[in-house]
Amino acid sequence: MAGSKRRRHTPDQIIRKLAEGNKLLETGQELAEVCRHLEVTESTWHRWVAQYGGMKANDVKRLKELEAENARLKKLVANQALDIDMLKEISSGNF
Repeated sequence: MAGSKRRRHTPDQIIRKLAEGNKLLETGQELAEVCRHLEVTESTWHRWVAQYGGMKANDVKRLKELEAENARLKKLVANQALDIDMLKEISSGNF
């Protein structure tokens, strides 16, 4: 795929392409031709299989929700840590 523009795929698109690719592989097609048909490199295919292997679309949706919640909680904890540091500074008189 030399010279082609890198394209980001959504998790839903990846799941669909993996499903389509697996169906083609089951019919006996070679991985190289399946990847050409899906317009992805073999390394991308293997990365996707490792990352999304047995997932269904709703699993991916749930994973994204959990990642968003995790990011929100990390931000909350970081802000609390800053508040605690600030209170320590104020109470020790170093301001």
